[in-house]
This record gives sequence, C-alpha cells and structure tokens, in this order.
Amino acid sequence: MGSPPTTAPSASRRAYDHVRRGLLDGTLADGDLLSEGGVAAAVGVSRTPVREAFLQLEAEGLLALYPKRGALVLPVTAREAREMFAARALVEADALRTVLRRPADPALLAELRAILDDQRRLLGTGDLVASAGADRRLHRAWVAAAGNDVLLRFFDGLRDRQERMTVGMLRRGGVRPAVLIDEHAAIVDAVEARDADRAATLVAEHLAAARVAASGD
Repeated sequence: MGSPPTTAPSASRRAYDHVRRGLLDGTLADGDLLSEGGVAAAVGVSRTPVREAFLQLEAEGLLALYPKRGALVLPVTAREAREMFAARALVEADALRTVLRRPADPALLAELRAILDDQRRLLGTGDLVASAGADRRLHRAWVAAAGNDVLLRFFDGLRDRQERMTVGMLRRGGVRPAVLIDEHAAIVDAVEARDADRAATLVAEHLAAARVAASGD
C-alpha cells in the first residue's frame, strides 16, 4: 500500500508562511510597508489569499493594515519586550513549580533533552529562525506540562512576537548562543534533579537577562 497523498498548502498559507519567514529572519524590517501585489507576485498567488494572510498576521500582532496602502511591519517596542518577558517569568516559574510538585515525568524530561539537543544543533548551523522555534518549544513544554490551559493559551498567543525577539537578540549579539544553551541546560538539569526552587529561579533569571537584551534596559 502506498503512502497517503500529501496535501499542498493553501494559497493563503503559502502567503502567510512567506511573510512570516521574512518577519522572523529580518528580510522584512520594522516599519516596512508591504503591498498585496508585491507579496502575491513573490509567492505566485492572487491578491485574495495575500489579504487573508495579512489579516491573520494582523491578528497575531505582527502587521497593521492600512486600506489601499498595504500592511505595516510593527516594531517590537522596548516596553512590549519588558512586559512580555516579565509576564513570561511569572507564568514559567509557576509552571515549573507546579510540574515539580508532581511525581517525576520521564517523558517530559526526555522531551526537554531532545529539544535542547535540537536547539544546540540548529545554533551550530546558524539557522537562527529554526533555533528560535526550538527555544519556544522548550519553554512551551514545561508550561504545557503544568496543565493550565489558560496559561498555555496565553503563552501560545505570544508565539511569533517572542520568536521574533529571540531571532533579533541572537542576530544583534545581545544573547550569545553558548550562554543561551548553558542557561537552558541548567534549567533542564534542575528539572531532572526535582529542584523546584532552583528551576523557578533559573528560568526567572534567564528571562530577566532576555528582557534586558531585548529592551536595552
């Protein structure tokens, strides 16, 4: 029996992925004005799916739409960076304490180790966008493990904004890859050691350093 046929991404998904990739890898800079026609030509689709992609990216806080003008790439402000990382520190420290009050979860630890190895490999190849995705997956894993759906939805709502910040920090040298990996490894080690206080403290310190790097404080 052959493999099931794969479904090609929709035109709107292709347009969305094209713009999102540009936002994350720096091809599209803060303040750039995108036109439906320009994106349509680049992707090889009509304007309608581009408009749908723009609407989705606007809902995610990445673009602002201006009728008959196009879509503006929204900058990540210093205030937004400060507030986002402060909120994440509260959520993630609490999530780790919750997880480590429960019986040990070997599957979670294996997942964290696998993601950490993946991020180390991606940073070694210089793929900052994929590395930022791994960064998000690592942090999301312990938030998800806490089992609080409200906090997980909050975390997921920050998805692309926080990935964009991570890529920007790595590109500017505000965060060195080796330091990032070491900090993540220390948090995972604390999870393995079942040390809730240390894990919560380490993630708070890690995100505080990221806040400074992202906001320039």
